[in-house]
Amino acid sequence: MPYRQKKVVVIGAGSVGTAYIYALLPTGVAGEIALIDVDQHRVEGEVLDLSHGLPFIPPVTIKKGDYSDCSEADIIVVTAGAKQKPGQTRLDLTQKNAQIVRLICQQISEQNSSAVLVMVTNPVDALTYLALKELKWPHQRVIGSGTVLDSARFKYLLSQHCKIDAHNVHVYILGEHGDSEVAAWSMSHIAGVPLNAYCRICNVCDYNEHHRKIAEEVRNTAYHIIDYKGSTYYGIGLSLVRITEAILRNENSILTVSSLLDGQYGIKDICLSVPCVVGDNGVKTTVEAELASEELRALQASAEIIRKVIDQIKDIPE
Repeated sequence: MPYRQKKVVVIGAGSVGTAYIYALLPTGVAGEIALIDVDQHRVEGEVLDLSHGLPFIPPVTIKKGDYSDCSEADIIVVTAGAKQKPGQTRLDLTQKNAQIVRLICQQISEQNSSAVLVMVTNPVDALTYLALKELKWPHQRVIGSGTVLDSARFKYLLSQHCKIDAHNVHVYILGEHGDSEVAAWSMSHIAGVPLNAYCRICNVCDYNEHHRKIAEEVRNTAYHIIDYKGSTYYGIGLSLVRITEAILRNENSILTVSSLLDGQYGIKDICLSVPCVVGDNGVKTTVEAELASEELRALQASAEIIRKVIDQIKDIPE
């Protein structure tokens, strides 16, 4: 059987979609990338600009695409939508972006695609759920970028605070990609040492106070970036590359993508982020870890916040 290059379709030529493609190109993991947007001139310009860098990277084809490209795609990444403005929460974007996602899913549905869909548009958890219901695909193949970026921010801030290489810091943010997200301190460790125990060994700070400050900074950092420069895109672009590599290389990587829960952690029929094994068909397994009681309660409360947003979406006219 001849080798078929992996194909990625990106829907949305804004700053997030193009930052993702820019970060993806040098990896060589995709052989073809198609970019789709309602703004055809923007797509032409982005494809032309990105194409001029092709002599410096592994072979790849990048082109202006249309929805027929979804039929042969391995991954469809949806970044299209209104961007978060200063002072807005991710949940404020619900109505407009729900309408955009519905339209996108209707056009994808016509293509008989077997791809994994990765939702990035905010509010990502509610819109992942919406895409799942619109597409009617197996739930494993419809995931959101979730808290992969939030977990990376958590890892970075702890590595800076503890003065340890970020690769050796293992932490997770669970729940909503938003204000109700939960820092899972009980799952956190450095070199196999639970973080609370490591803090006692280190003994250079009041770790309870610093834990609170770090979790708050992780939660609020996107707002700071938006205030400074208008939007966030580099971090999420790199996070999407990590998800893409896990899928296209069938890595069975554990990532906190947003996916449908069916009773895990006492949560049912909601998409939110918990550690999942991610491979070629999306989510292979949901990892149900033992959380501290207050973390579990916070995660379930986060699920209820997402459920209220989903109920709002159901009331939006199609």
